[in-house]
Amino acid sequence: MSSKNNLKEARTGSLEVTVHEAQTGAPVAAGAISVYRYAASVDSFEASRWTASYEALQATAVTGSAGEATVANLAPGSYVVVYEHYPLTEPRCVRVDGGCRAVVCFQLALELRAELSYETVDCQANTCSVARVSDRVVATIRFSGNQSDLKPHVRVMPTPGWIARDDDPYVLSRVVRHAGPQQFEAVLAFERRPAALALAPGIEMAPPGAPALIGIRQGFVADERTPSPISGSIGVSMTRTETEPTDDLPLWTLIRNSTDAMSFTNYLNFMDALFCTPANRGAAFDAKSQLFEQLRQRRALPFNDSEAYRVLKVATEAFVMVNCGVLSQPNMFNPVEDQAYLDRRDIPATRDLETTFNADYLETTVDGTKVLPYLAIIRRKLPDVPINLLRGIEGEADLCFGIVQQKLANPCLLELIWSYWHEEGMLVQTMNAITQRFQNVRAFGRDDPLANLEIDPLRPLNNLIWGYTQDEQHRLTVVRRNYEYDHHYGVRLDGKAVQHFRPADTRSKFLEAFHYLLRLCTAFYRQDDDTTVKADAFPVLNGLKEVHLILSQGAHNQFGDLPSTARIEMLMQQWMLARPEFREFLPTRIMVAYPEPWMDRVDAMKKLQGWSDTSVMHFRSLAMFGEQVLLSVRYGAWSDIYEPTQAFNWARFWRPQIQGYIHAYRAATGVDLTVDARDPKAEGTLPSILLRRRLEQQARMA
Repeated sequence: MSSKNNLKEARTGSLEVTVHEAQTGAPVAAGAISVYRYAASVDSFEASRWTASYEALQATAVTGSAGEATVANLAPGSYVVVYEHYPLTEPRCVRVDGGCRAVVCFQLALELRAELSYETVDCQANTCSVARVSDRVVATIRFSGNQSDLKPHVRVMPTPGWIARDDDPYVLSRVVRHAGPQQFEAVLAFERRPAALALAPGIEMAPPGAPALIGIRQGFVADERTPSPISGSIGVSMTRTETEPTDDLPLWTLIRNSTDAMSFTNYLNFMDALFCTPANRGAAFDAKSQLFEQLRQRRALPFNDSEAYRVLKVATEAFVMVNCGVLSQPNMFNPVEDQAYLDRRDIPATRDLETTFNADYLETTVDGTKVLPYLAIIRRKLPDVPINLLRGIEGEADLCFGIVQQKLANPCLLELIWSYWHEEGMLVQTMNAITQRFQNVRAFGRDDPLANLEIDPLRPLNNLIWGYTQDEQHRLTVVRRNYEYDHHYGVRLDGKAVQHFRPADTRSKFLEAFHYLLRLCTAFYRQDDDTTVKADAFPVLNGLKEVHLILSQGAHNQFGDLPSTARIEMLMQQWMLARPEFREFLPTRIMVAYPEPWMDRVDAMKKLQGWSDTSVMHFRSLAMFGEQVLLSVRYGAWSDIYEPTQAFNWARFWRPQIQGYIHAYRAATGVDLTVDARDPKAEGTLPSILLRRRLEQQARMA
């Protein structure tokens, strides 16, 4: 008999603890349980007089989702089981026998309940006590006893859709969206009471910050709302598809502001402030003036009596170099005007555009240079090539092997298409005709249209044209520009001066891809203006990817220098043609409101020479709008974008420019990119060929 008793004492027992809410029976999950050894018998245990001791702690456990926890391998004897969370619950004493399982059940007397009430849309109590669609359901969680003592230790975690009130987290509400059975659900997290003693060595305690969890739910049924008859006039309005801001909005804003800053009007104001009216110099004048003084000491011409032209050339170079840099400091942001432009396009703004550009959009390379995301991709392709910094002497870094830091971090925002369309508009040809007559070279034909062009030496224009003529050997030739037009965009000039054209590399697919992108934008705008349709920007995104790829293929060889050189030369041509002296030699139409003063001279020359009668204003629009649109395509990281939001914003942002380009292209070439019936052959035909056909048609009708 004694041997059996000894065997029973040697075997261990286990303890099963269950914790649940007394009224609803809801289990308590993640509840911490502590088990202490009790030296006396169970019958002598008094909870109010018992105190936990450091040496008596035997084990801890955590309840599972069913509110149950098991403590195994307990030696036979008496144990005190403690529930460690709020609300304060009396410990239980239980006898554990060898080979047996003892059971302890904690029933938390919370009387936990959720009381539901209903409010109408105007926050009035629903007297029917039944929820209807669009009503607000209010759930109030209540406990028994002194709630003010317990609430600070309980946190409510409702299911999504239920919102707690700011002044009382135990009152939650939700709007009824549909009819039928529904329910309020939440989880109450009860804090753990502060530990009364430290753990004994070898005892593993549950995480001290983990709360005990009790679920609560209360169902209700919502009815459909009875329609109310409405009489009288009702106003209904619909809005366009909403979009969200993207990080490339600042880049497009900089492109627009930078190209606007390089307009002829700003150039003319700069030249007047520099040479004629110093009192009109503004805040933006200093940077250009400083660069002008630096370049003035370095630039020289190899012939005499050309100081006026030399200064003009240096000033124009300074104007272009200062205004074309996208990352030049300070950035060209105008918060008021920029925000107004975004508002007109129905594009929500990010935070401050300049902050977004510098903090979110620009990427920092491994060598610490902040660059555009597109150029960061290019930089990652050349990880072994160092970056060279300018060291005080112009061009010194260019002589060393590596990447020129200035061109990587501060690219010049110019597109050669600006020069191409101005050349198609006869700007260069007009100036060539004047210089030929200035040198006493007779024009072809029986009568010379410029027979009366006699510029006296008493006025500055005479010496300016003298210097311009002398400098011809240092300017780009029409052949060089023509080859580069083809290298960039697959377009070329047409005429005797560019015969025997033999390009090594051409962008033959650009014209078709670009015109297809414009056509996609036209379809997008129709959808975007229809407030019953959500416009699809995926086709626009794919079109942007295609044009971006073709443009990047042509960004080599003369790409870095020829566009800026051509821009400087053509700005000088415009400035000289805008001189008032030309009114005496070129009869112009005074009542035509040309936006820039050089334009009527070009149209007058075209009339005299029998060239195209299409106004140069359309070619200027093609140049101005085409440059802005292509810059945004070239320098955007479109190859790495797969969501349509950026293409959506791009189409909206550049809508005035895109539609202005489409209109000007139809006016100049006769090809309408907005008609539903697409004509790929006409859209892919070179503009120079279309212009020649229109000129031939003009001659036949004369």
